This record gives sequence, C-alpha cells and structure tokens, in this order.
Amino acid sequence: MIKSVKIRLKPTEEQEILMNKSVGVVRFSYNWGLSQWKGMYREDLKPNGRKIKKIFNNTIKKDEEYNWLREVSSQAISEAFNDLQKAFDNFFDGNAKYPRFKTKRKSKQSFYVRYDSMNIKNHTVNIEKIGRVKFTTNYDIPILKTYINPRCYFDGKYWYLTFGYERNENQVELNNDLSIGIDLGITNLAVISSMDNPIKNINKSPKVKELEKKLKRLQKKCSRKYQMNKSGKQFIKTNNIIKLEREIKLIHRKLTNIRTNHIHQATISIVKQKPYRVVMEDLNIDGMMKNRHLSKSIAEQKLSEFTRQIEYKCEFNGIEFVKVDRFFPSSKMCSSCGNIKKD
Repeated sequence: MIKSVKIRLKPTEEQEILMNKSVGVVRFSYNWGLSQWKGMYREDLKPNGRKIKKIFNNTIKKDEEYNWLREVSSQAISEAFNDLQKAFDNFFDGNAKYPRFKTKRKSKQSFYVRYDSMNIKNHTVNIEKIGRVKFTTNYDIPILKTYINPRCYFDGKYWYLTFGYERNENQVELNNDLSIGIDLGITNLAVISSMDNPIKNINKSPKVKELEKKLKRLQKKCSRKYQMNKSGKQFIKTNNIIKLEREIKLIHRKLTNIRTNHIHQATISIVKQKPYRVVMEDLNIDGMMKNRHLSKSIAEQKLSEFTRQIEYKCEFNGIEFVKVDRFFPSSKMCSSCGNIKKD
C-alpha cells in the first residue's frame, strides 16, 4: 500500500521567495485554464486538461510578457492543468462541486514538486528550481529513486513537503477473539465496545474552549476595525487588520491540529488492541450537516476524518474493516436469535 509522509521544511529567505513565486504561478495557471475551459465549453469544443495545457504552452509561455513563468518549475505548471482535469472529473462523477477560481486569500498555497529531481540526503531535500532545502522529521524516510505525488505547501506558519511511497502491510499478530464495534457521536467522539470509557470530545476540553473564546474575541475586533475603516461601500484593509487576520488564521490552524491529533491518538489506540475486525456504521454525514443546530458540533468532531483514518490504519495492519449499512436494523434485532421487531 502507499504510505504518505509529511516533513517540515526550513527554507532560507531566498528559497521561501521562490516557493511563494511557485504558488503564485500555479494559481495563475489553474485560473487561466479554468477560464479557457469555460470559454471552450460555451463554444461546444469539448475541453480537457491536455488541450488547455497545449494552448498555454504555445501562447502564454512563449509570450515575452510572461517571462516570470520560467522562474519556477515547468512540471509544477503542467501539474496545475492535471489538477484542473481531476477537479472536473470529480465534479462529473458527483463527488465534488463545480471547480472555482483560486484566490490568493483563501486557496491552499501549494505546488507540485518534480519527483525525479527530488532526492533526500543528510536531512536536506532537493526541489527543482529552489535547491536543497533543510527539513526535520520523526520518520525514517527510505531513500528511493521516485516518490509518489510530492507536494509542497504552506499552512500559514510553516512550509511542508508531503509525498508517498510503496510499502508492504505491517505484519501484526491479531487477536482472533476480539472484534471491536465503534459508535461515533457528538457528546463523546466514539464509544468503543472493548473499552470501559468512551473517547472524549476534545472540543469540550479547557484548552479548546479557551482558544475558541480568544478566536471569537479577535473576530469581533477585526469586524469592528473593518466597519471603522469603511469608505462608502468599500472596506479598507489596514496593517492592523492584516495582523489581526494573521492571528485569527494561526488560531484556526492550532484548533485544526489539536482536533486532528486527537483523532490520530484515538484511532491508534483502537488499532493497538490488535482486533481481527473493526465494525462501524456508514454515517450520512452530509445529511447530518443539514441540521443547523448540530452542524457546527458535527463539523468540529471531524467524523469523516475519523472514519478515513481508522480505515487506512486497519488496512495497513491487516485488520478487517466492516462498514455497516446505515439502514441495518441493529437496534431492532435480537442478539440471540436474530429476530427483527418490525413495529
């Protein structure tokens, strides 16, 4: 199976400038491609990522006005059009919404790294057009010729490099008498059949409550500053507002990391019991999110992320993972004879 790794990069100031340029060029290429896709679709020309990439290479790349495109990796630009094609494939398959333009303020700051030029040596990694960048990690990274889908991204505070590589399943002796059932919820994150105490809801912890209180206060402060600096119908962004928005973004980042870390600890505690099977309900999370009273609590619990993590960790350790149909009458079925009470 493919194992993914995330390492924290420590670029110099010059390298960070080049990384930001790469992010900007990739965003420009994606937006240009999306604009072309819409235009071709209106003219019934059956657009696809390969056609649009060819037009881009023959027109925009050769134009002297766009010489700045050559400052970054050509593979990163090329991959932007592949990402556009994947976005439309997901839309047509019904797995995502219609692709939208990427904005500098809201979109994820990331770019593709050419895998065949990426090599790891002495706690440094070579990135095309950027050079050798120092990194820190707790993983034992194997030295391979190629890595799968390497991407570099900025989370508002640090730069990271993520990539995958092929690895065999973990050889674990499983307990053939232990089958674990998991019931996800809102009051508690999960109730586990093999554990006396449920896994607690991290959003009720003092640390998270303190951060959410601070976040609310800063958001109100930022909103007041926008109203004070309003000129007609236009909002003027001052340096103090920029500082506040950065502080707000870092708190969101911290909350996300706390919740994700809690889910990692919860799922690994289940897998470490070495059951031969894990059973979970197939929850309709999209439907649950339509309840306006519970949507915030459900989103903060990250139930989809919990399911994703427990699924891949079971696969990696050779544990059978069973997702029970959401309409299975488990509450109406007798545990001894299997008779179903229909009324």
